[in-house]
Amino acid sequence: MKALKVRLTFPANKITEPIIYNIGIKYSVVTNIRRANVTEESGWVVLEMRGTSEQLELAIDYLKNINVQVEPVEGDVVQ
Repeated sequence: MKALKVRLTFPANKITEPIIYNIGIKYSVVTNIRRANVTEESGWVVLEMRGTSEQLELAIDYLKNINVQVEPVEGDVVQ
């Protein structure tokens, strides 16, 4: 199983959608929220995802296709 840390930035129209839940269900990716800041206007989450390379790639493609910005994160985000 591979681990990947990413920062997801959500557009305002996606704030209320269960996006992290959806990638867990659709792609069998295990998620762990490491940090987050969500308001009515915007939101971002630093997310650790675990799965096979294919599962992670499919989940990231899904996020990008629904206009969620995905950026890699290096190191431990919670110290």
